[in-house]
Amino acid sequence: MKVDRRLLLNFDWTLFGMVLIICAIGLMNIYSTGYSLADARHTSLYIKQMQSLAIGVLAMFIAFSVDYRFIARHAYVIYGVSIALLVAVFILGTAVKGSQRWINLGGFSFQPSEMMKLTLILVLARYLDEHRLPRPYRLRELAVPFLIVFLPFFIILKQPDLGTALMLLIIFVSMIFFVGVRLKSVLLAAAGFLTLLPAAWFFLKDYQKQRLLTFLNPDQDPLGTGYHILQSMIAIGSGGLLGKGFLKGTQTQLKFLPEQQTDFIFSVFAEEWGFLGGLVLVMLFLALILWAVKIARHARDFAGMMIAFGIAMFLFWEVFINIGMVLGLLPVVGIPLPFFSYGGSSLVVMMTAVGLLLNISVRRYILQP
Repeated sequence: MKVDRRLLLNFDWTLFGMVLIICAIGLMNIYSTGYSLADARHTSLYIKQMQSLAIGVLAMFIAFSVDYRFIARHAYVIYGVSIALLVAVFILGTAVKGSQRWINLGGFSFQPSEMMKLTLILVLARYLDEHRLPRPYRLRELAVPFLIVFLPFFIILKQPDLGTALMLLIIFVSMIFFVGVRLKSVLLAAAGFLTLLPAAWFFLKDYQKQRLLTFLNPDQDPLGTGYHILQSMIAIGSGGLLGKGFLKGTQTQLKFLPEQQTDFIFSVFAEEWGFLGGLVLVMLFLALILWAVKIARHARDFAGMMIAFGIAMFLFWEVFINIGMVLGLLPVVGIPLPFFSYGGSSLVVMMTAVGLLLNISVRRYILQP
């Protein structure tokens, strides 16, 4: 296949470099979570994450190489495949800790709900591009986009995976607000949401209710449901200004911190590298998000702008919610820290999203056919 030289000449090395730096720090951090002071052995978590990163880099270059306009034109097909995979989870999926979210593909476990986050961005970008209005949208004009997000939201909620389901809604709201909604429609939607919010309590699983109660008062069950968040805050606080040093975080190495390689990965980093290290990491994420917004602003067409903005919001909300969780500012809902948390599906999807950003960035220099 012949590659257009202009794609290579205008490649966004800044974006690529920022992502690689965050991934490298993340791999080092995952290595730390698998290291134990008790037996000084290393687990294979970081090796598996490196394998996922290699797959992710391949997916990134594929997403970069194929014109994003071609991908956008086939967004409905991708959406259909993603829905089919979500349904297949209930038939072919593997249950882990009471949740059925994964499909085993040989030695690799794939989580279709992670793919759905990026798919939703693509399908909303296409729909909004095809139904652009010279004025803000009315509520009834958003019925189809709402149905687009409601179907996967409902399926993922049944797995159950409240965090990912809520992330779909957050991405949807972010993109809709970006294109513009009438103030009256916003007020009506807000009023309806607040009216139905108390009823949502009765649809939550028992463990989800307990998570919300624990968020309001972590001390009510310090050895049970409040254990995760209390240990997380102890780990972050014990890191101080400069941290305890690589592989020297006691909460991490003595395994007091649960789910330290996934949901609470930032706690591990903050304990070892302190407030300054955590601040540097947050600044790296902020720079990456702002760069994605810059790509959206300079995109050559509306579809490219919406895809890039959707990815920027995808990154922003996952970073915001994950760090908010480990600091005890938000309920624990199982949202990974992008490029950082252990998990192949999340990493591959995020690297694919980066490929789309690179795609949109470089093609603004190429004239439309």
